[in-house]
Amino acid sequence: MNYQSQSAPVMGYVAPGFEAVAEEFARNFTVRGDVGAAFAAVHRGTLVVDLWGGMAAPGRPWQQDTLQVIYSGTKGLFAGCVLKLVERGQLDLNAPVARYWPEFAENGKARVLVRHVTSHSAGLPGIAAPLSAADYTDYARMEALLAAQPLAADPNAFHCYHPVTIGWLVGALVRRVDGRTLGRFFAEEIATPLGLDAFIGLPEALEPRVGRIELGPGMLPFDEAFGPEQRADPMFASIWGNPPLFPEDLPWNTRAYHAAEIGGAGGIATARAMARYYGCMAQGGSIDGIEILKPETVALGRAEQSRFMDPYIAEAMAFGVGWALQTPQGRFGPAPDAFGHSGAGGSIHAGWPTEQVGFSYTMNQMRGDPEDLRSRHVLKRLYEIVR
Repeated sequence: MNYQSQSAPVMGYVAPGFEAVAEEFARNFTVRGDVGAAFAAVHRGTLVVDLWGGMAAPGRPWQQDTLQVIYSGTKGLFAGCVLKLVERGQLDLNAPVARYWPEFAENGKARVLVRHVTSHSAGLPGIAAPLSAADYTDYARMEALLAAQPLAADPNAFHCYHPVTIGWLVGALVRRVDGRTLGRFFAEEIATPLGLDAFIGLPEALEPRVGRIELGPGMLPFDEAFGPEQRADPMFASIWGNPPLFPEDLPWNTRAYHAAEIGGAGGIATARAMARYYGCMAQGGSIDGIEILKPETVALGRAEQSRFMDPYIAEAMAFGVGWALQTPQGRFGPAPDAFGHSGAGGSIHAGWPTEQVGFSYTMNQMRGDPEDLRSRHVLKRLYEIVR
């Protein structure tokens, strides 16, 4: 049934029985100060929640078709691409990266395996060479830098989050194995068959639909957000400050960044599309008679490959093949078998296999709060209903 809050700028659709989710989402605006956001959920293949509200940009209300940068939510999308190639026998997770990308073997990297790359264990969490913000839009340059760079001397680098380098590493593998870029592969093999408004490299015609990101509480420029000891650590600086990922003048709001195929952080999507994607994966890789992956391939993608406490940002993390897995922090809601990926500043996109649920929360005000209540309360209500 159509939904419109009487107390908040929220509208959309909720299936009977899911009204409590809509009421909680509305409280994000009346109680938790959200600016612009959307939430969607798919249950057993059916869209049961599709809500949006607030402002997409100054003077522009969030609409049903508003697209939003999802940052690291992109990693959950490239996981499907990697698994598709594995399923076809074109990519072996236990093979050296250099089998597919010979240049990568330089400087002692011949023993790095594909599964190391897809589980944040490759020892290349940052790029040592000085970079400009424009370099992020040039995947060929970033691939060449990573191919030439030696593995990190710091052993912590083999057990830490690779926030942006993982996207260029995976993109290089996809392109060398298949011939298509990561964005094109995702569009043709996953987004188009599922009818998703989700992109790794946004077509120019869709640019007017993208919400504008703003920095909210806790999201300061790099030089202010971290202490002097962290800033003095060359490894930390290469990961998070080369260049700063979230400066006050966010390049992620520009057409250049939207068009670029930044595989680790540049995806753009609607919450509805992300919920459908994970609704498909939560059901073993099929939805509405469309098979994207076989159930055994999805199970492989969810099988734990790494688990660690990130030494640089002090957060517990666990990964399968590209997909993040649930940790005690409970980022993906109450479901213990949840998998998916969060995005910087608060977006959450994941599946609950036992409940056969896929969901997504997208927003445009970034917050540096690991206990961000905007998604947690909504997911709690959703879980209470579908259990």
